[in-house]
Amino acid sequence: MTTVVELDIPADRLAAAQSFERVPKLEYQIGGMIGDAPPLVWLSGPDRETVRAALETDPSVDVIASVTDETTTDRSSTGAAADRERWLFRLAFGDRFKLFERIVAENGGAILEASGNDGSWSVTLLFHDRDSLSACYSLFEQYDFGVNVTRLTGIDDLASAGTPLTETQYETIQAAHELGYFEVPRRITLKELAAELDVSHQALSERLRRCHAALVNAELTGGLRPTAIDP
Repeated sequence: MTTVVELDIPADRLAAAQSFERVPKLEYQIGGMIGDAPPLVWLSGPDRETVRAALETDPSVDVIASVTDETTTDRSSTGAAADRERWLFRLAFGDRFKLFERIVAENGGAILEASGNDGSWSVTLLFHDRDSLSACYSLFEQYDFGVNVTRLTGIDDLASAGTPLTETQYETIQAAHELGYFEVPRRITLKELAAELDVSHQALSERLRRCHAALVNAELTGGLRPTAIDP
């Protein structure tokens, strides 16, 4: 089943941490990532000179080109945000961002969009099956991206997706969440959690790979019910 997953990632684990520190109101907006070409990125902030200076002093960002020197107004939103001024740049991001892209691509995924503000990135990914997503997430953990999944849903029902978890998986991830396994730093180790749940270390590891941290917010805070049958 084609799946869309939304992630939050700290900027210091991905890109642009220093530019966010220098310009707290700076915002990045990337439409999509195609191949290896540096993406076109909309940026907004106090003024164009301040934004460019922040980019040029950030070691995780290279300015390839300023696509337009003119200021445009963001008409995509309403209210005060509609008056936000923004500028279009072509940017090359550093090694951490490139590693993230490669992990997604090598596991059959695609980056639909990415936005950054207030020291954090929000990234939307698409995968053709859950196994690919699970493998990708395991690599995110291995390379310490600090990802937090905020939404996971099938593409055929983005507005009202049901949980993909079985009862056993749901109970496991709920216990892991409550005992602090997904916190940074963790309050309980995998071995301790396995003992708490009375399962083997290996069995718990495999189960958590199928229902990872991103489901905690999506499942537990959304009031969704687990499926009744365990495979």
